[in-house]
Amino acid sequence: MDWVKTVCLVLWAFTFNSVADVVKEQALKLMADTPLIDGHNDLPWQMRKLFNNQLNTVDLYKLDTTHTNIPKIKEGHLSAQFWAAYVPCDSQYKDAVRQTLEQIDVIHRMCHEYPEVFKFAASSQDILDAFAQNKTASLIGVEGGHSIDSSLGTLRTMYQLGVRYLTITHSCNTPWADNWLVDTGSEPEEHGGLSEFGKQVIWEMNRIGMLIDLSHVSEKVMNQVLDISKAPIIFSHSSAYSICNNKRNVPDDVLMRVKEKRGIVMVNFYNNYVTCKNTANISDVADHFDHIKKVAGSSFIGFGGDYDGVPRVPDGLEDVSKYPDLVAELLRRKWSDDEIRDALGRNLLRVFREVELVRDHLNGTKPDDKPIPLQEVQNPCRTDFGYQDKSSSACIKSFYPLVLVLTLLNKLL
Repeated sequence: MDWVKTVCLVLWAFTFNSVADVVKEQALKLMADTPLIDGHNDLPWQMRKLFNNQLNTVDLYKLDTTHTNIPKIKEGHLSAQFWAAYVPCDSQYKDAVRQTLEQIDVIHRMCHEYPEVFKFAASSQDILDAFAQNKTASLIGVEGGHSIDSSLGTLRTMYQLGVRYLTITHSCNTPWADNWLVDTGSEPEEHGGLSEFGKQVIWEMNRIGMLIDLSHVSEKVMNQVLDISKAPIIFSHSSAYSICNNKRNVPDDVLMRVKEKRGIVMVNFYNNYVTCKNTANISDVADHFDHIKKVAGSSFIGFGGDYDGVPRVPDGLEDVSKYPDLVAELLRRKWSDDEIRDALGRNLLRVFREVELVRDHLNGTKPDDKPIPLQEVQNPCRTDFGYQDKSSSACIKSFYPLVLVLTLLNKLL
């Protein structure tokens, strides 16, 4: 009866493929009427890393060494992307601002070079306008508070250049906020979360209408920002701590507070944050979506793939073309069409609009121009023009030659 088994297997395979095709078709239908908005993609960093930002030498239609290129974007139905203007923590106290401006420039140039694909966006309405034109809305998020060099003026200037979120820290403390590595014990706590100037940064972001991104911060910072922010917050690329106990992920008590604050957690696809191992698959990522939905609800979830910023991604989510497969996986898990639409983009659009409403409400408030105390930022690479009381830094200056000598010796040894 081998032929009977063969027929049964063929029928089963046909039925399975037919069901899979129906689910995929439904996923694509939903993505056709609701924009997929991803919270974090590091393609601009790949432009620096691989080509030193020489976009004239790159063809984004043919580039095949990255998770992201134009054909993959089209296949993945990626309707809006927050491109990360990221520079490493090594640039802190040195040239972080310059390098960040160069990454902002790269994102603008991508939009200028490929106007048939990308449309620069700086508001919630811009995302919808780009979607209506069948283009990928391109937004900017600066990944790491070190990029503003402890300057509210720099923060405001970056907003004028189109930056719409700031990740409060990357994987290093700033002079005003502690990062997630503090919670692992691998870095010392310096500020008890946010310093007083750190709170000024949060309030100024509320005033100008910049999204506050809590990916990469310590748990104390998460809670302090949730306490003081007048607007909803985002986690642009973080997953659920209860599923993978990595401190880059969001614990359940914070998930509940995100819900209360009407914010959003955009799920990261990096294997080590998905399974706490080097390997993962698409089902593992869907587990994070399910958990956040269970704890906080489907109105507070989004996509934050972290493509081109991580070395390992799950089987089934190899690049940005695979988003429809993840949507199909959620449909197979009995997510409703409305829940899918929320996760795709409606949640982020709601958060963005509420941040804009807070900005509009604070329209008559003057910019905060109180600088960070000099003693909190004094270092050999920083001048102190404008500060009147320099006594606190006088003793530090006398050590500059010694610091430089020790640095040179360290490099020689």
